[in-house]
Amino acid sequence: MDADDAGLTLHQLINGYRISQAIHVAASLGIADHLIRGPKTSDDLAVVTGTHAGALYRLLRALAAAGVLHESDGRTFALAPIGQHLRSDVPGSRRAWARFSGQHSFWEAWGQLLHSVRTGENAFKHTHGADVWGYRARNPAECEVFDLAMREGSLRTFEALSANYDFGKFRSIADIGGGDGSFLASVLKVHRGCSGVLFDQPHVVAAASGVLLEAGVAERCEIVGGSFFECVPHACDAYVLKFILHDWEDDQAARVLRACRRAMGPSSKLIIIDRVLAPANEGLEGKFSDLNMLVSAGGRERTLEEFEILFEASGFATTAIALSTGQLAVIEAGPT
Repeated sequence: MDADDAGLTLHQLINGYRISQAIHVAASLGIADHLIRGPKTSDDLAVVTGTHAGALYRLLRALAAAGVLHESDGRTFALAPIGQHLRSDVPGSRRAWARFSGQHSFWEAWGQLLHSVRTGENAFKHTHGADVWGYRARNPAECEVFDLAMREGSLRTFEALSANYDFGKFRSIADIGGGDGSFLASVLKVHRGCSGVLFDQPHVVAAASGVLLEAGVAERCEIVGGSFFECVPHACDAYVLKFILHDWEDDQAARVLRACRRAMGPSSKLIIIDRVLAPANEGLEGKFSDLNMLVSAGGRERTLEEFEILFEASGFATTAIALSTGQLAVIEAGPT
């Protein structure tokens, strides 16, 4: 790459936040859903979204230049292949994540990345005076968007991992910190010989009944509220921690693991579903997710070696590793 190309590439990286905010606005307005049945003019889209026609056109043509939309004659827009994933009705949708990641609270915390780098402190708490969990509990509208984003992610994660790991070998599966039950419902829907226990904070699992009923698995799944720092349901064959440990630094992550260890039988398995950091100079997604943990939740992404150190300190040893796409992995561990 010559100097001019390198400079242009850096310039595009510097300005990347503009594209992410434009996508956030389009997702918040539901532009992709309005284009499901075919192309529309920017004026038509302005009417159905209640926006300023001229300003909306400027947004849409910028997204077309970024490859999210496609512009035709007469200021007419259609979804490009990338833009299809902003629809709320497609497998692999990213609409809720686009809405969540462009929210003011999240955006402001990322604006304090320099503070985190200088001090090692969590930028979200520094900015808002509360951690992400306390903040969302006080802001139910933002919590709802976050929950939708997590539901999207749960469905994508199951699709990515179902071909690489056999959840059907377990009779009972506890999803610890399982949110609204979307992931566990996907597992139970495919593996009809399994039963499940959904465990999360009481106000979180309050929304789970509808998800489990819609999936047709409610009669095979118990819902339990509580704190995974204290205790979790006993005597299940498998304990799933999906994108849980990365929310916490090692001391707190070890508390969660020890709570699971106390509840497990000698043949139970711990199943960690998380990102695994790639070697040096690789793994853009995972390493920026690690920065996101520093900025938002206050945790970290880990290498396989760091997971194994955490397991050893908590009474576990790795028994199997099933890598999936990117840096996503299923790590199976058993009690020592």
